[in-house]
Amino acid sequence: MTAAPALELADLSKRFGGALALDGVSLEVRRGEVHGLLGSNGSGKSTLIKILAGFHQPEPGATCRLFGAEVDLPIPAGRARELGLAFVHQHLGLIPSLTVTENLRLSALATSNAWAIDWRWEHDRAAEVFARYDLALDPRAEVGALSAVQQALLAIVRAAEELKAHSGEPGLLVLDEPTPFLPRAGVEQLFALVRQASAEGAAVIFVSHDIDEVREITDRATILRDGRLIDTVETAATSHEGFVERIIGRGLAAYHGATKARPRAETTVEVEGLEGPGVGPVSFALAPGEILGLTGLIGSGADAAAACVYGAVRASAGTLRLPGRELRLAEITPKAALAEGVAYLPADRLGQAGVGSLPVGENVSLPVLERLKRRFGLFASDVTAHARRLGAEAGVKPNVPELPLSALSGGNAQKALVAKWLQISPALLLLDEPTQGVDVGARQDIWDAIDRAAAEGAAAVVSSTDYEQLAMLCHRVLVFSRGRVMVSLEGEALTKDGIAEACFRSLSAAA
Repeated sequence: MTAAPALELADLSKRFGGALALDGVSLEVRRGEVHGLLGSNGSGKSTLIKILAGFHQPEPGATCRLFGAEVDLPIPAGRARELGLAFVHQHLGLIPSLTVTENLRLSALATSNAWAIDWRWEHDRAAEVFARYDLALDPRAEVGALSAVQQALLAIVRAAEELKAHSGEPGLLVLDEPTPFLPRAGVEQLFALVRQASAEGAAVIFVSHDIDEVREITDRATILRDGRLIDTVETAATSHEGFVERIIGRGLAAYHGATKARPRAETTVEVEGLEGPGVGPVSFALAPGEILGLTGLIGSGADAAAACVYGAVRASAGTLRLPGRELRLAEITPKAALAEGVAYLPADRLGQAGVGSLPVGENVSLPVLERLKRRFGLFASDVTAHARRLGAEAGVKPNVPELPLSALSGGNAQKALVAKWLQISPALLLLDEPTQGVDVGARQDIWDAIDRAAAEGAAAVVSSTDYEQLAMLCHRVLVFSRGRVMVSLEGEALTKDGIAEACFRSLSAAA
């Protein structure tokens, strides 16, 4: 007889208030396969994973089978591993101040009845585990000192080992957006580990926004849209465009950076002699309507330039020239920059870019509160009404200004935060990784918003490590290495492969 699938879900639904986040979704994951789970932000992916993880109670009628055995939902967190189910979320769940061994063995050590711990034996055991996975991790190192790639690999190994310890089987491993903050080399290491786990019989659910990664690592993939199951496909038989059309319900309009001619207007924004932590000296200039990309390998300084221009990071030298005025970058503050028509959206969506615990309405209205004041002060109803109009224009879903920003999906939170700054019609718009961790539909909405801002006369600077995004969106791209601009690309040279090659070539050129 054929072994039962690792996971069978049927008729899975979930309501939040009046909104149906999941609508009768069914999903089957086979033993030993890597199964992709895709969908736009708000499609229901996170809700499905949170039901499996025990955070949400599904609507009556849902059924779940793990390895052929029926399981009640939600699964209590303490029982998941006993049933052969483990999760690695984007934030990994590691404790930075503890050693690699302590993190690897945390569950076992916390529940052990032993009166003492033989640390030499524990470290040796950890080393044996890492050797089996061909990982060069020092068991005695503090996790906080590891790279992002090493931390992600440690979290996956820990989950796989705990499954074997509790259930005696490879089990089902859920990887929830594990790659957005990893460099390409790190993604390849992670994929090698995933392939090894599946080869040993583990089933893996790989949740991601990145279609290319899903096509590379998965055997099959399930696509959700607006809470409904759209399709489950054989990955090898499905094109990139086929995934896009299923995810957003239409084809993507093409962006072609190489066909974007630079605006012929005179430059009105000039950064000269910028120096700051990790960057400089750097100079560049933009014309109204121009979109300039800044990129480079990790640590190149491309991301630091925008922060220094805004004053979010204090520059040590340099000048910012805007029409009719000149600002010393060593003295500029975010308040002063904003007063001069400079807006900055950091990459940290719920840390520096927005306040996750505050309502969406308060987050997006902050730059225009003075405009919203009436004779007798500021009224909450005015803030809410303004935010609702802004959200409707930006395509934020659900468009409920009273919700905390953290309650929105990543793509919808980002659309709201981009709209927050575009409403002030900035002369200079600075964006750091504006579509990181965002699905393909929301990504195009954000590109459209940036294009509209440029068409209305804004000069835009986009710092990103997404070479495809830069090639499609920008008129010109500056490639950084060791804090300096090494190459400028535009026209036919502005392609995804051209940017990648320039980044690696610039590293040796800067040596």
